[in-house]
Amino acid sequence: MTLLQTLTGTPVGHPVVADANQTKAIYEALMQPSEKLRQVDVVDFLQQQLALADHETCDVPAMPEHLEDWIGQGVGKVAEQYAAYLKERHAGAPRRFFAGRSHAMYFLQHVAPTKLVDGAWLYGMLPHWADYRFHGLIRTYLEELGDGDPALNHVSLYKKLVADVDCDPGYTLEDEYYLQGAIQLALGQHGSEFLPEVIGYNLGYEQLPLHLLITSFELNELGIDPYYFSLHVTIDNASTGHARKAAQSVLSLMPMGAERDDFYRRVIQGYKLNELGVCSTSIIKSFDLYQEVVAMLERKRTFGQHMHSDYCRLEGLTINEWLAKPEQIPGFLDALLKKGWIRRHEDPANSRFWKLIDGAGAPMFGVFSEYEKQLLWDWIAGERLIEESAGVSSNAFRFQFRSKSAAQQELPSSVEQIDPDLQGLISALKRCEAGEKMALLKDFMCPAMHATPAGLYATREFVKVMSENIKGLHA
Repeated sequence: MTLLQTLTGTPVGHPVVADANQTKAIYEALMQPSEKLRQVDVVDFLQQQLALADHETCDVPAMPEHLEDWIGQGVGKVAEQYAAYLKERHAGAPRRFFAGRSHAMYFLQHVAPTKLVDGAWLYGMLPHWADYRFHGLIRTYLEELGDGDPALNHVSLYKKLVADVDCDPGYTLEDEYYLQGAIQLALGQHGSEFLPEVIGYNLGYEQLPLHLLITSFELNELGIDPYYFSLHVTIDNASTGHARKAAQSVLSLMPMGAERDDFYRRVIQGYKLNELGVCSTSIIKSFDLYQEVVAMLERKRTFGQHMHSDYCRLEGLTINEWLAKPEQIPGFLDALLKKGWIRRHEDPANSRFWKLIDGAGAPMFGVFSEYEKQLLWDWIAGERLIEESAGVSSNAFRFQFRSKSAAQQELPSSVEQIDPDLQGLISALKRCEAGEKMALLKDFMCPAMHATPAGLYATREFVKVMSENIKGLHA
């Protein structure tokens, strides 16, 4: 019996056409395991996605023994493209991705559902921690979790980034932006049954894409900490990083018998899953500043349509009347322009409307988030903003942010005293048998919990036991 047969017991069935409307429901069910999880068929969802991915093309070599050379060639190509990009920027070319800060914040919002489950596809590998063949995949997952260090845990880093620039997407994103995250969570939930697909997905996700390098550069240029993205540039390297581990894992877990070809076929299918959904470059290209301003004010309209006095009128209508119907928002903006409350293509500080929302003494202080204010600022500034960002200064090539400490950060004792999940874990660890410890820790290292105090503690304990086991094997 092969390793795959041992893990699964039965082969993966034939997939059918996917229902896109279930994506967010599956994402939420897997992130908040409860009765919701019983109401969705995660295996069927994965099979549906595999059916769609089967129509995608990819350049994965036909022979798995050629994977490492293929990865090296891909990295070389990306390096050449990035060098050409930097040369263009040195020559004064404008940013390729982000016209301004609001554009970058829009991107951070729309990739959040994927970034907030970073590494989730590998969660199902943890039960095999004692099998050396899985160590490359498991080490990759543990490094996504920062080995329990909150300063290196990828989800913690992304949450901090979104909080620092105040662009939490909330519940405003459409289903399509949850697809990649849902796939990752589903693979993590059923890792043993979909072992070849997990290996293939990991192979695709851990390659170094050009957009990651450009994103890091331009976020830094715009004064947004790019550490989450630059960390992936280094950790996914093809020499010693996740990309090389991904290729090695294909060979380590490949069956030796007649099932070898079918296993590798499924690896390639898993690789193709990376092609589904809305990619980073598509999100960047989809940004329309004016439409985002209108959409943002429409979301605000329902909260503010009864909050204004009738003293002020624009084009014969009160503010409340302008906000009464959604289709009136473009007309409302036009009225603000005609009245002179907004003076486009000038410093926004010259606009009366901006003075109403910005500053501690502003009448509408706190009504708009930093992202919402940035949308308005960029739209009002208009051509002035574009002219100012047309070139690149020498400072853009210098990293603006301090390096993060890689030293492990122990949780303060106060957290241990007040966090019920952490208290419960510590108490359970004292009671459980030695053979039960890793299974208990694994439960707290799931995608929904690993960035919490209990999850970080569990990760550190898991790393410690796994390390001691490896040392024992080599003693």
